[in-house]
Amino acid sequence: MSDKQINLRNTESAPDEEQAASLKLFVVLSKAYKSLMDHAVKDMKSYGLASAEFMVLEVLYHRTRIPLQQIGEKILVTSGSITYNIDKLEKKGLLKRVPCSEDRRVTYAEITDAGRELFDEIFPRHVASIHDLMGGLDKEEKVQAIELMKKLGKGV
Repeated sequence: MSDKQINLRNTESAPDEEQAASLKLFVVLSKAYKSLMDHAVKDMKSYGLASAEFMVLEVLYHRTRIPLQQIGEKILVTSGSITYNIDKLEKKGLLKRVPCSEDRRVTYAEITDAGRELFDEIFPRHVASIHDLMGGLDKEEKVQAIELMKKLGKGV
């Protein structure tokens, strides 16, 4: 193989400027997500809840009742993991399973009074913690970032 062929191959496999920017964006987003989630999970665990338990309760705190099958979609966790976390939260008395009266195949998860009281106490502190994590951006930049992330997600 000649030097010319080797150079041609190296240039063909090297990303162009737009591709390089895409790779860089992917790496930066991944690192930012990991850093933010590490801090958010640490905050969630400080309340005596695993991150998935916290997220299930957060969904129920805002919606009160939701079919078990839909919880995984809301918090991006597998169905097996959801069952395990629902069981743990039920044992702690923070949620209960409620059968659907119209469809026996559907069971709802519903936050209990104890779960609501707990979240009334911890959720404002969690919101403040997340707000602190986002302190590197002003309100306008946050709004812009939200729109860009939505656009990126919809484009996939």
